[in-house]
Amino acid sequence: MDWIRYLFQGFIFGIAYVAPIGPQNLFVINTAISSTDIKYVLRTVLVVVFFDISLALACFTGVGIIFSILPVFRMIMLFTGFLVLLFMGIRLILSKKDIEYNNQKERLAFPKIIGLSFSVAWLNPQAIIDGTMLFGGMRASLPANCITVFIIGVCFASICWFTGLAIISYKIMDKFKKAIKYINKICGIILMLYGLKLAYELIKHIGFAFFPNLCI
Repeated sequence: MDWIRYLFQGFIFGIAYVAPIGPQNLFVINTAISSTDIKYVLRTVLVVVFFDISLALACFTGVGIIFSILPVFRMIMLFTGFLVLLFMGIRLILSKKDIEYNNQKERLAFPKIIGLSFSVAWLNPQAIIDGTMLFGGMRASLPANCITVFIIGVCFASICWFTGLAIISYKIMDKFKKAIKYINKICGIILMLYGLKLAYELIKHIGFAFFPNLCI
């Protein structure tokens, strides 16, 4: 049955797409090991999955083309993404959570969860462009009647990956409680590096805009 084969292909492709370590995975891991409320963790995962799937669907339909039509939009997103990731990184590095932290005070309000989940998914133009190229290439190779099945597999992979990552991180939380503040600092440094990467991309694009022959 072709649809099962393409559903499975979509699932495997989706896992390969979301598995590499990045802001989304770090956000989920940090939330899971920093909270004692599994409902709060799963609610956060649900929001992350929503924005991840929305980004995958957007890439599948070729939203990255917008960046080639409106370069200024890409620069705005690069700058915004840089600020958000830098802020998240600094916040984690300065975090003083330890084994006795008060979970009720530390956990984020739901609107802030939505904002941060959107940021780590959508405010990375390079991820959108890469996703557009990856999904665009795959879509071009799929039979017309199997496109929907394939993307369903991708969406299912996102649900399974982030839910599994959160549950595993939550289950081993006790083993890392004493090290939470150090894990936060490591995650914060990685997020800041991602932010600096976006800043580099922004500088490079500004340089190309004013000096087309410049090589950075």
